[in-house]
Amino acid sequence: MGVESSSAWRALKQHCQQGAGEVHLKTLFDQKNRAEVFSVELDDLFLDYSKNRVTEETLKLLIDLAEQQALPSWIQRLLDGEQVNDTEERPAMHAALRAGGQGVKGEALSVQKDIELEFEKMAGMVSKIRAGQWRGFSGKPITDVVNIGVGGSDLGPLMMTHALQNIKSPIDLHFISSIDGTQTSNLLKKLNQETTLFVLASKSFTTIDTLSNAETAKDWLEEKIEDPQTLLSQHFVGVSTKPEMMTQWGIPHDNQLVFWDWVGGRYSLWSTIGLPIALKVGMDGFREMLQGANIMDSHFGHAPLDQNIPVLMGLIDVWNINFLDIQAKAILPYDARLKYLPSYFEQLVMESNGKSVNREGEAVTYKTCPILWGEVGPNAQHAFYQLLHQGTQAVMCDFIAPVERDDFDRSRTFGTDESLHYQHELAMANCFAQSRVLMLGDAAIPESIKQQFDSPFKHYPGNQPSNTILLKTISPKTLGMLVALYEHKTFVESVIWEINPFDQWGVELGKLIAKETHAAIKDESRADSFDSSTQNLIKRIVK
Repeated sequence: MGVESSSAWRALKQHCQQGAGEVHLKTLFDQKNRAEVFSVELDDLFLDYSKNRVTEETLKLLIDLAEQQALPSWIQRLLDGEQVNDTEERPAMHAALRAGGQGVKGEALSVQKDIELEFEKMAGMVSKIRAGQWRGFSGKPITDVVNIGVGGSDLGPLMMTHALQNIKSPIDLHFISSIDGTQTSNLLKKLNQETTLFVLASKSFTTIDTLSNAETAKDWLEEKIEDPQTLLSQHFVGVSTKPEMMTQWGIPHDNQLVFWDWVGGRYSLWSTIGLPIALKVGMDGFREMLQGANIMDSHFGHAPLDQNIPVLMGLIDVWNINFLDIQAKAILPYDARLKYLPSYFEQLVMESNGKSVNREGEAVTYKTCPILWGEVGPNAQHAFYQLLHQGTQAVMCDFIAPVERDDFDRSRTFGTDESLHYQHELAMANCFAQSRVLMLGDAAIPESIKQQFDSPFKHYPGNQPSNTILLKTISPKTLGMLVALYEHKTFVESVIWEINPFDQWGVELGKLIAKETHAAIKDESRADSFDSSTQNLIKRIVK
């Protein structure tokens, strides 16, 4: 019997049909202490989920569903390193990477020594590069590091380093992921072969996007470096689960960092894939990020379900998707440093839960994953917020913002600091105002100007659910907490939906078909078995 036929699911469906699905948020806020009841704080992170169409009865029924689906047991299995990735027959131990040897058991405990040894090697590299002691072929210190990766080997480090841009670093970091060559070409024109180090990051070390960009980087270096051994030993570092393939490509052992098959690509920023993050903030800053994530791991493993932040967010998304029929979600950070956060969460959520069969291999009959998109809030307000406010479909939103900014002096009341302080207040005002209008609709319009909105073209229905997540500041610690929160929230949803969130066979198929198609471009006769559209497109490329 699937979850949709279960008693807890049916109880929620009945609850929805008996009025909970129709209630407007402005009515729910007749409860004066609603904001206090429907919020949770953990260390430097605060969640207000009061602007969701849930009551205490809704939450009780959702908790019943979680218990029916054995969520507490699944959480423990995940954190202990038991096999939770059925199709690939392995655990998903990203939480073990940030445990620091504390509070773990089982398989997660057994890998702690290996993790620490690799982090110690990474720390040595980071110290050497940041101190100017890693030299290029001409003896000049490395000043620019280029990360060549794609997916999890690119998005995580890119998102984190951009978010932490206010932390000064002696190294300039750059990222290449696009396979079309434009990104690579434009970047290399600005760099110097003498002072550039490339990080070749690939879990499988077979990804065609990454390896083709690496070959282009090697060709660029060969314009100035005649000795292949010097080129590879002084200008390349490899990060992969396949040390033998890094060696075969030519990267010496001392330049190799390893992680393991039990680290999914979209969870790999916590591993040695996070080398660019450590280069940006130092190894102490990297460990601070791990500690922040570990705070969330401990909370996830020990907090009661009704006070557990990832559990609450995951269950509320299930309510919105499967009972209120809301199939889209917007990630809306109100700080430009979090520019890449929506893209990162798009991969995390949709690659994990974009599945249509359950763990038994049977087709599911219910929705399993929303379509995610997002943008920095002030930019989004002038783009797609029109759809949020007056469109024909409901969208759930996550607003994310720092309470304080630590890149200016709040005690000063003049000059640049005064302007930045004002801008931060303005951003927060917009963040809170938008979630309020999405909730209340016309009811948010002040009485003094309501007459100006007496028109069907200026009608705002409201009732759009949202969460607001406030971080004390943007720091390695708070970002660690935030990302771990979304990882665990996504896992909660997968348990309810009875799907495996840790494989990505759709991605693997895409890689396979791309290789086959590339072979057909090189030899057109190999396209004979392709469909007519693909054959025609290949002919145009060949000609």
